[in-house]
Amino acid sequence: MGKRIIIPISGMSCAGCALRIEDSLKNIKGIEEVKVNFSLEKAEIVGDNLNLTEIKNKVEELGYKVISSKSIVPISGMSCIGCAQRIENTLRNLDGVIKADVNFAKEELYIEYIPSLISLKDIQRAINELGYQALNPKEEEIEDSQELYREKELKDLKRRFIISLILTIPIFLGSFFFKFPTYLLLLLATPIQFYGGYKFYKNAWTALKHKTSDMNTLVVLSTTSAYLYSTLATFYPSFFSVKGLSPEVFFDTSSVIITFVLLGRYLELKAKRKTSTAIKKLISLKPQKALVMRGNEFIEVPINDVIKGDIVLIKPGEKIPVDGEIIEGYTSIDESMLTGESIPKEKKEKDKVFAGTLNLNGVIKITATKVGSETVLAQIIKLVESAQNTKAPVQKLVDKIASIFVPTVLMIGILTFILWFIFGPKPSFNYALSNLIAVLIIACPCALGLATPTALIVGIGKGAQMGVLIRNAEVLEKTDKINSIIFDKTGTLTYGKPKLVDIIPLNNTSKEEILKIAVSLEQFSNHPLAKAILEKGETEKIKPIEILEMKEIPGEGIEGVINNSKYFLGKPVELSKVIKDIYEQYIKESKIVTLLKKDDIPIGILTFTDELKEEAKLVVKKLKDMGLEVGMITGDNKVSAERVAKILDLSFFFAEVFPQDKLNKIKELQKEGKSVAMVGDGINDAPALSQADLGIAMGSGTDIAIESSDIIVVGNNLKGVVRALELSKKTLSTIKWNLFWAFIYNTLGIPIAGGVLYPFTGILLNPMIAGFAMAFSSVFVVSNSLRLRNFKSSI
Repeated sequence: MGKRIIIPISGMSCAGCALRIEDSLKNIKGIEEVKVNFSLEKAEIVGDNLNLTEIKNKVEELGYKVISSKSIVPISGMSCIGCAQRIENTLRNLDGVIKADVNFAKEELYIEYIPSLISLKDIQRAINELGYQALNPKEEEIEDSQELYREKELKDLKRRFIISLILTIPIFLGSFFFKFPTYLLLLLATPIQFYGGYKFYKNAWTALKHKTSDMNTLVVLSTTSAYLYSTLATFYPSFFSVKGLSPEVFFDTSSVIITFVLLGRYLELKAKRKTSTAIKKLISLKPQKALVMRGNEFIEVPINDVIKGDIVLIKPGEKIPVDGEIIEGYTSIDESMLTGESIPKEKKEKDKVFAGTLNLNGVIKITATKVGSETVLAQIIKLVESAQNTKAPVQKLVDKIASIFVPTVLMIGILTFILWFIFGPKPSFNYALSNLIAVLIIACPCALGLATPTALIVGIGKGAQMGVLIRNAEVLEKTDKINSIIFDKTGTLTYGKPKLVDIIPLNNTSKEEILKIAVSLEQFSNHPLAKAILEKGETEKIKPIEILEMKEIPGEGIEGVINNSKYFLGKPVELSKVIKDIYEQYIKESKIVTLLKKDDIPIGILTFTDELKEEAKLVVKKLKDMGLEVGMITGDNKVSAERVAKILDLSFFFAEVFPQDKLNKIKELQKEGKSVAMVGDGINDAPALSQADLGIAMGSGTDIAIESSDIIVVGNNLKGVVRALELSKKTLSTIKWNLFWAFIYNTLGIPIAGGVLYPFTGILLNPMIAGFAMAFSSVFVVSNSLRLRNFKSSI
């Protein structure tokens, strides 16, 4: 798989536009995959050696626009034309740069770039690293960014609507109540037709040049038919009278339709902008500046200038600028913007902090460990953007329908006109024209195109605000089929931070000696029990002894040689009756028991506790209330596992399961016909998470576990699992309702507009009402999706 970029595209009016861009870009050499999201107005492109200039030109050939920024940057330090060429070659190889031309004589760089892929600061830094100096750009030369461009687009649409509305009101009144002369109606209707409808004509012409059609085609054909017929009837009424036709005018129809469609587009665009507020909020969490130690003092620098290893000072009430580790100070930090949990976290030295979170009450110094695109916040934004750009499986059907929708409607419209002209009552031409216009204008591919992506954008964005990251659209359908959920015990149902509570000496060995050997064996291990031993050793000020031939045995323990003796610390096996009695006593207390052996002779027992999370019981109850079987998988012995299962009221459990066997247990459940969700957090869970029908990783887990999962719960709170499932089901339900509305609207609306009810009821659909219905069908779909912003979990 090649590299992945996301570029903003404007000018799409329906799902057919998105499909047209996809099909066209797929023909460019080096592009492996293209996904265009009509609602987000973005294209996700995957491939090798991607040529942004070629991509931009191809998109603009189709009549759409890649939103970019342009700037003129003064450069000093160039000594010859070779310097200019060196800068150009370097910049042209940067992701996000479309065009880079250096004028050596004027010492200026003309740069065109995509701000969502690369910033002007990055470009300046690249120039400076070559040994030249990039000065501040000429502000007046900088073009609008993506957000400013869309704001301008919205204002233009609003202006065209208001002017059209002002002119439409007298046309409507003059047609129905005051009977204005037709010349006056023509005078009022002409600006609406060609100024108000300018974008429709422009987009329809672009589509025609590429031998295709879209929603703009329908608007243009319907309103132009009404306008031209009315114009002819105004100037040449006798032409119609001679042929026995009634020279009526339809200026009110064309004007009202354009005004309604403009209003619908304006409201739709405003609503679509609201769908992406969640991602905007995440992006806004990133501070723009940081207090960084330079020399012996802290100075304020732009966030892009912070590098790994920098010491950063954060005062109370400030956002943390980068991921890091506290080296001085104590504080409380609000991490709700990442985890969805409102309770602040107490932080001390050596604790990790994350960019975008809020420092509440203490002054702290941190060492920057991750900056820029490496921070947790940046990774979350990237994941959410990628997920929002995916397509649900049902969207494939919608795309197929969208690709033939407009040609089908055109054929239905022509058939309607012919049937009414031949068989309709007199004046048959007027009836035929009116019903043709109604058919063309009521059809709404936009509602179909927006039904799935808008719900996805809002739902996935809402999830991010709640600390739930949904990897892609397919996950939603997986969630709906789940009937069984299984939790890993250690670190998932429990806190994953065992404490060493008992050291029982055997065969004349002291507690101090047992702890010293245990600390020595575990000094390089990352296992939770090892950390508990090392923590105890640090408290007791135990220094480890040199160890040789150390070997970790997965699922068993660890062994090594100390002072010519072979030691083993791990799972108790082949126990004598006395030791077995001690072992079983602690097991009944739900403690984790390990045995220390010296040359195969037991010399000590170490016991640990790993407490269940306080919310575990409530979460299990909620999941069972949702109709799910809830189980547990653990490496603990059966007695200990059974005790936990009773406390939590689990449906089933698997005990004494080696890490490598977790995957097989998932397969067993699947063979029984169950659709299984697996919740885990450790590296040993990764294969099981991948095998499960739905993998849910707790965000405190390792990267490999997160990569293997479908849903990531940021933080350690199990309530996130319930929230993830509830939100996924709600989002999927919204998509289904949106699609139901869009299909029913078009399935019923088009025949009614064609006059199918007339023989039975005498009712015909006025084209103006058809225009109103079409304009608001897509607004309805987007508004329904926006309701997801108010989603609240039951827990």
